[in-house]
Amino acid sequence: MDLVFCGTPQFAVPTLEALAGAGHNIRLVVTQPDRPRGRGMQLAHSPVKQSALALGLQITQPEKIKSNAEFRARLESLAPKAIIVVGYGRIIPQWMIDLPPLGNINLHASLLPKYRGAAPIQWAIANGEKVTGNTTMLINAGLDTGNILLQQETHIADDDTALTLGPRLSANGAELVIQTLQGLEDGSIQSRKQDDSQSSLARILKKEDGRIDFSRTATQICDRLRGFQPWPGAFTTFRGKTLTIIAAQPAANVARLAPGEVALADDLLLAGCGENSLLEIAMLQLEGKSRMSAHDFANGYKPKTGERLGAAAGAGD
Repeated sequence: MDLVFCGTPQFAVPTLEALAGAGHNIRLVVTQPDRPRGRGMQLAHSPVKQSALALGLQITQPEKIKSNAEFRARLESLAPKAIIVVGYGRIIPQWMIDLPPLGNINLHASLLPKYRGAAPIQWAIANGEKVTGNTTMLINAGLDTGNILLQQETHIADDDTALTLGPRLSANGAELVIQTLQGLEDGSIQSRKQDDSQSSLARILKKEDGRIDFSRTATQICDRLRGFQPWPGAFTTFRGKTLTIIAAQPAANVARLAPGEVALADDLLLAGCGENSLLEIAMLQLEGKSRMSAHDFANGYKPKTGERLGAAAGAGD
């Protein structure tokens, strides 16, 4: 099948490689322009561009696509049967939606209509979901509102973070795209509309999302810590400095602490949370310092009785 592939991040690479491995004719790979990265701010290829180069595929990196006459003429001349879109990072214009006979097929890392938007993996974990998955859908003018083609479920483990769940969804999603193309070609897939009443938004993450609100329960705080890896993480303040929580878990209620109040109990560093729950902090990093264990933190800074982390409530929403 003649295809055009649009994608940018590492999440999209397994799909590109699976399409090539399945024998599809990828006429063109569309990815974001090279961006400055790293300490030296050197121009760096996107993961998709690196993969496309290794596969010997034609690549284009337009800054804009909506009113780009040259880009439009190129795609029209290629006449792809389908356009595959995985994390490309640009809104697909209507002319591009209308171009291929099989449409623009998007791989989205949630069970739509849940978690429409830019950060479905992160928000699924942060909200304490036990199951998520992938959806292939036909792109329309809305935000992840197109008709569903195929879906697959993936279990979220208790210790999953966005860093561990993302690659699993990426690998599973690549196979789902292959199955979707096969089903569209042989007519075995019938698209279905999404139930908009069941939709939720997985908006793009902000730095402030990582600020710990100790009025949440310890479990809710740990879910957000897992979901918001590697950024924005989970942070609060201690004695006027930013304190990043690296690892933590809900603790047995061995003490009764106000939200944000810290205490040492049986060599554990505890913080009070909502609904009388407790957070056991295992690893943390104080602004300007290296990572340290809770034991080393307690020995070095000796938190006082009644001392609190951050704001007691209202932060981080």
